[in-house]
Amino acid sequence: MKMSPRLALMLSVPPLMWAGNAVVGRLAVSHINPLWLNASRWALALALLLPWGWRMFASAKRRAEIRARWPHLALLGLLGVGAYNALQYMALRTSTPLNVTLIAASLPVWMLAVGALFYGEQPRRAQLVGAALSLLGVAVVLARGTPAALLHVQFVPGDLMMLGAIFCWCVYSWQLARPPASMRGAERPDWHWAEFLSLQIAIGLLWATASAGLGEWIQPHPEPVVWTPWLVAALLFIAVGPSLIAYRLWGLGVAAAGPAVAAFFGNLTPLFAALLSAVLLGEWPRPFHGLAFALIVAGILVSSRQARADPAAIKTPG
Repeated sequence: MKMSPRLALMLSVPPLMWAGNAVVGRLAVSHINPLWLNASRWALALALLLPWGWRMFASAKRRAEIRARWPHLALLGLLGVGAYNALQYMALRTSTPLNVTLIAASLPVWMLAVGALFYGEQPRRAQLVGAALSLLGVAVVLARGTPAALLHVQFVPGDLMMLGAIFCWCVYSWQLARPPASMRGAERPDWHWAEFLSLQIAIGLLWATASAGLGEWIQPHPEPVVWTPWLVAALLFIAVGPSLIAYRLWGLGVAAAGPAVAAFFGNLTPLFAALLSAVLLGEWPRPFHGLAFALIVAGILVSSRQARADPAAIKTPG
């Protein structure tokens, strides 16, 4: 599918929200356990979305449709809501922001690998070249114009959590783009987007709450939540921006462009994070930020030139 300005904007907003999520999440995990942060985030997001998605749970017809498709829906809730952000918040506690960003920047490579191994989607030469350009742009940001800085990165257990988070997100995205037959074609349920997202959040919230409760049960001395006005504001932001806005636009973008092309836009996250840091810390962009932006955009353009979407395969409810 040809990359249009509307589609590019649609795929650029989620990375901006995720950059904000990383910055806010890094600060929030000092006030609340990462697993409870994830569960609280999605509980609030579900409450905000219910005015538009309540029919998913109130209609007997909808409940019957859910029961017929529960394995796929349970997997979406587990990967996209229950696991990904919990692992990311845990990683932010035990790993450095540099390492987390570096690992997240490998998303296009993992997306192409998952597509090739499990979905029979062989990467095109343009996608491989685009992946190299985008990763180079991310490396420029991480190195802050000094390549030798990348040689001093030391990996810790939290880095493995971020790798697990990236893998969960890759499978989640491919499940959106290549759903089972019961979710496409003539059998595709007529769900409004808010209903479908509400359902994913509700199922994921069950996973998130169960894991948070289990983590507290096995922890000898559970950490108390330090409630402050700042923490409430942080929860509101991550419940609206990274949760509702980003997930809705990401679902639309993946359906239109495919997960492999959409993944390249994820490389805008560290760039947006650098810009947010500039605003918050007073460190304004330097020339290497412009070079990084050019490389990342070049990777997106190159990777999307020869991309072909299968309309029958990537339709998602709503």
